[in-house]
Amino acid sequence: MSHTHDQENMVMHNMTMSNDTMMMMNMGNMVMQMNFYWGKNATILFKGWPDNNLGMYILSLFFVFFMAFAVEILSMGLKIKKSMNPIVGGLIKSSIYYTVRMVLVYFVMLAVMSFNVGIFVVAILGHGLGYFFVKFRELAAADSPAQTTGSNATDP
Repeated sequence: MSHTHDQENMVMHNMTMSNDTMMMMNMGNMVMQMNFYWGKNATILFKGWPDNNLGMYILSLFFVFFMAFAVEILSMGLKIKKSMNPIVGGLIKSSIYYTVRMVLVYFVMLAVMSFNVGIFVVAILGHGLGYFFVKFRELAAADSPAQTTGSNATDP
């Protein structure tokens, strides 16, 4: 029997389906949840975090929320000055800015893939509130020059 065939049999043997349709994959000491569930017993992004500790779980909720919020804030884009060198401004600063945003996007995605409902909810809230904040700022900035122009036009 080949080594690959033994590994396939072990993986198939370790996949179980219980009566309540919870599917988990058990590979050695690591258990991967395959459906949404509530609770602090989760592994989020890194092994041993939050380590079934309620305080660390709450901290991870805040962490995921702020990462999702930051993704939306960073989606506003970087304002590049006209006087700035196009290579420095456009390529270097924008690409670094975009790379940081994408790292956060993937971290949020991987956190949600823990299938923990709390993590899913705070990720959605972070994205939603971040988007609201971005649109609110855009609307406020759009209204501000219009009010100034309108007041100048009516002045004698």
